[in-house]
Amino acid sequence: MSEPFRHRLRVRYNECDPQGVVFNANYLTYFDLTMTELWRELGGYQAMVDAGVDMVVAEARVRYLAGLRFDDEFEVRASIARLGETSMTTAIEVVCGDAQVAEGELRHVFIETGGGAKQPIPDPIRDQLSAYS
Repeated sequence: MSEPFRHRLRVRYNECDPQGVVFNANYLTYFDLTMTELWRELGGYQAMVDAGVDMVVAEARVRYLAGLRFDDEFEVRASIARLGETSMTTAIEVVCGDAQVAEGELRHVFIETGGGAKQPIPDPIRDQLSAYS
């Protein structure tokens, strides 16, 4: 397995709940921000959409292992766990210091731009994503 894509973030005050830890739903936001940066590295999400292919989240899973708190610096690591014909699964790990605080997966399905039918993953995109599998 190759190195994962890595994106560093810091917990902002508004992301915390009354107990002082990151509210659970914000982990999906961290996953999404990391995927956005991965696409930016691959040439930009809009370029794919302009070429006639889009993608939607079909499944999301998060397992919480420890809490993040205000001002913690952490890293989100994304690895492509599976590249199917029309979908991909990304394994995601949230790490703060030496501790893994969350893990999860996102499954995206590729579709025709504009909300159309499922589409095969274009070969150029498949080739670029393979660098993180």
